[in-house]
Amino acid sequence: MPDIKLPDGKKIPFTQKIDGFEISKKISKSLAKEACIMKVNGELKDLNFSINKDAQVKIITLKDKEGLEVARHDAAHVLAMAVQELFPKTQVTIGPVIEDGFYYDFSRKEPFNDEDLKKIENKMKEIVDRDELTKREVWKRNDAIKHFKKIGEHYKAEIIEDIPQNEEVSIYHHGKWHDLCRGPHLPSTGKIGKAFKLTKVSGAYWRGDSNNEMLQRIYGTCWRNKKELDEHVLRLEEAEKRDHRKLGKEMDLFHFREESPGAVFWHHKGWTLFQTLIGYMREKQKKAGYKEINTPEILDKTLWEQSGHWEKFGDNMYTSETPDKKTFAIKPMNCPGCIQVFNQGLKSYRDLPLKLSEFGKVHRYEPSGALQGLLRVRAFTQDDAHIFCTEDQITDECLSVTNLILEIYKDLGFKNVLLQFSDRPQKRVGDDGIWDKAESALLKAIKQSKLKYEINKGEGAFYGPKIDFVLRDTIGRDWQCGTLQVDLNLPSRLGATYIASDGSKKIPVMLHRALFGSLERFIGILIEHYAGKLPLWLAPLQIVVLPITQEFDNYAKKIFEQCKKAGINTEVDLKNQKINYKIREYSLSKTPLLFICGKKELKDKSVTIRRLGSTEQETLSLEKAISKISQKNKFPVN
Repeated sequence: MPDIKLPDGKKIPFTQKIDGFEISKKISKSLAKEACIMKVNGELKDLNFSINKDAQVKIITLKDKEGLEVARHDAAHVLAMAVQELFPKTQVTIGPVIEDGFYYDFSRKEPFNDEDLKKIENKMKEIVDRDELTKREVWKRNDAIKHFKKIGEHYKAEIIEDIPQNEEVSIYHHGKWHDLCRGPHLPSTGKIGKAFKLTKVSGAYWRGDSNNEMLQRIYGTCWRNKKELDEHVLRLEEAEKRDHRKLGKEMDLFHFREESPGAVFWHHKGWTLFQTLIGYMREKQKKAGYKEINTPEILDKTLWEQSGHWEKFGDNMYTSETPDKKTFAIKPMNCPGCIQVFNQGLKSYRDLPLKLSEFGKVHRYEPSGALQGLLRVRAFTQDDAHIFCTEDQITDECLSVTNLILEIYKDLGFKNVLLQFSDRPQKRVGDDGIWDKAESALLKAIKQSKLKYEINKGEGAFYGPKIDFVLRDTIGRDWQCGTLQVDLNLPSRLGATYIASDGSKKIPVMLHRALFGSLERFIGILIEHYAGKLPLWLAPLQIVVLPITQEFDNYAKKIFEQCKKAGINTEVDLKNQKINYKIREYSLSKTPLLFICGKKELKDKSVTIRRLGSTEQETLSLEKAISKISQKNKFPVN
C-alpha cells in the first residue's frame, strides 16, 4: 500500500488506501485542523481524494497561496448559494477566482442593489455558520445536461454541452446546493471563515459577447482573517482616492470619448508628461547602445500571415480592404516591422548584438467591458526594443536588459520588484540546446538581480522563455509591466539572417524587450502610485506664479519668463481671484510649486515658495530659487 512522501523528504507508510484527512492527522493535530486541500504529485486535490499508491503529498492550508485561492473559489460558490436561497428564480453562470477575490455572474430580471448585497453577504455568513459539507460527484454528460435544463439552469447546461467529450463532468455539492466545477474545494463551507466582503455589482455579457444577454456580476473579496480583510478594504479606499481617471481630470491630463473607445485624448499637460517619459527613455536607451527606429502602423495581411500573428491575433486586429482588394491591418505589435528593418542590408556577426528600439503605436481590439481608463485601452504606445544577437550573446544581453529595467523602475520610484520566470511549454519551436541556453541566460539574469522571483513552470511562449517584471506600488498593489522574451521562432519565419565568422548564414536570436509595456498604462500606474504628486522632473506643470494682487502682475510675468528660460514648465495666473482660492485650485490639480509674489518679493527680487502638501513657505531670491529648482529638474540619468 502507499508510501506518502512529504515536502521535507520524510516518508509515511500506510497499510491501506489513504486520503488527505488521515495524512494530515498523521503529521499533526494542528495541521489536521487547518488543512484545506492537498497537492498530490503536483496536482491539487480535495482532502477526501483517495490515494492507493506511492505519492508525493503536500497538505495545503490557508497560509498557502493555493489554499487562499481555493477559499476564494468556495466563497464564489457560497455567493451563488446565498443568491439562489434569497432569489430562487435566479440562474447562475460562472464564478471564478480573480486577484484578491472572486465574482459570480447571474441571470436575473431585477437588478441587484446595495440592500441586496447586504442581504446576500449576511446569508453567506449564515451558510458559513451552517458548515455545509462538500461532496464531489462525477456525472454522465447527458444526465448532467438533462438535470440542469430540468431545474431551469440553461446556462449550466450550455457550459456542459461545450465540455470536450473526453473530459469528465464534475459536480460539487455544498449541502443540498450543487454546481458544475472542476474543483478542488474546501471540506465544508465553515472552512472559508467570515473574512469576506461583497464589493460591487456590474454588467457582463454572457461569454463576453455583446449579442448575448447582459448578466449581473457580483464581485467579492476574501482573505485569511479579518485583519487582512480590513487592510484590503483600506487599500481599496486608498485606491479609489488615487484613481487615475479622477486625478487625470483634476490635473487636466486626458479624457476619453465614445467616438473613439479605448483611445486617449491627451491634453497639453498629459502630452507633456507623455513626452517627458519618452525623453527620459531615449536618454537611457541611447546610453545603453540602442538605435531608435520607426515602422509603419499599417502593414499588408501577407506579412502578418507570414509572422503567424494573423492566425493567433487576427480576431483582435483592425483591418481594412483597399479598392484594389488588398487587406491591410493596423499593427497590434511592432516585431514584424522591426525585423524588416534588420533585413535591410547584409548583417555580419560583427554587427551583433544590434539593439533596435521603437516607440510604436499599436492597436488591439479589446471588449468594451474590459476597457479601464489608461490601464486597458485599444490604442497604445509600446516602448519596444528588439535585440538581434548570437546564441553566445544571450546571457550578456539578458543581464544588460534586466539591469536597465531595474534602473528605470528605481528612477521612477518603484523599489519593490518581483520577477516571474516562465520556461519551455510542451508545445514549442526550436531545439532543446538553444532552449537550454535561453533559459540559463534568463535565470542567471534573475539570480544576479538578487530580487525575489517565481517560476511559472511551462508558461513560456511557444517561441521562447520569458521574464515578466512585476512592480509593487505604494499601497501594495502589483502591476505586471516590463517583459524580456527570448524568441527562437520569428526571425526564421521572416527570413532574418547574418553572416557568421565561418562565412555561413545563420538565424539570429531575437530578444523582445519592453520596459513599461504600454506608456499609457504606465502613466496610469505612475499617477496612482504617486497619488498625482509626481516628482518635479516628471510633473507636466511644475510652477505656477501667483501675484497677490494685480499690482504685481508685471513682476509675476518677469518671474514666469525667467522660469521658462530655465526650461521649467511654468504658468502665470493673472486671473482676478483671491490668492487663497488659487492656492486651493492648484493644490487640487497637484501642481508641485507655487511662486507667490507681492510687495516684499518685488522689493527684494525674490519669491515665496509654497510646496504641494505643505503649509510651510520659503522665501528665496528669484535667481537662487530658479537655480535650486533647475538642479532638481533633470532626468535621473547617470
